[in-house]
Amino acid sequence: MKHQVEGFSLVEVLVAVLVLALGVIGTAGMQLTALRTTQQSTFQTTAVQLAAEIADKMRANESQMKLGAALNPYLHVDYWATTQGEPPPPGKRCYVDHCNGAELALFDIYEWQKRVHTDLPGGRVMICRDAEPWNGAMQALTWSCKAGPMDGGSVVIKMGWQEKAADGTLVRTAGKEFAPSVAFTVQPYVP
Repeated sequence: MKHQVEGFSLVEVLVAVLVLALGVIGTAGMQLTALRTTQQSTFQTTAVQLAAEIADKMRANESQMKLGAALNPYLHVDYWATTQGEPPPPGKRCYVDHCNGAELALFDIYEWQKRVHTDLPGGRVMICRDAEPWNGAMQALTWSCKAGPMDGGSVVIKMGWQEKAADGTLVRTAGKEFAPSVAFTVQPYVP
């Protein structure tokens, strides 16, 4: 009696290796997408927490929030970690020194910008009165601030960072800059 030996042919082995390779490539692609999405989600969460933090400090410093836009130090924040680096310290450190409302505002802004610098790499933040933070034509938030009539408009905290599209390209506006990703409205106090 003759035994016939059967086994895998070279073609079957190559097809199995090809199927395995396609599965590994697909899994790697999904993993990269998941990592990118997780990173963007982390930045989004961090930005919202930072915006809520400075909004609470602004609400607590009522004397400065009642000032007009020209005198309110919070409304002059335009910080970009990439170009400005770590923010310079204020004249007084309110943890150890007694501070009035204006000094406390400058200290709050300094501490907050330090956190933005470390927690939101390359981030940009702006606080201003803005009657229209959303640009309907662009379908995006904008960095420009347009106060309403008589210095009106809500106080808006705008935060952004350089995002990447699914294909790895940088997401930018027609002006070659990234748009804000978060706009946090602070209910202004009425003097």
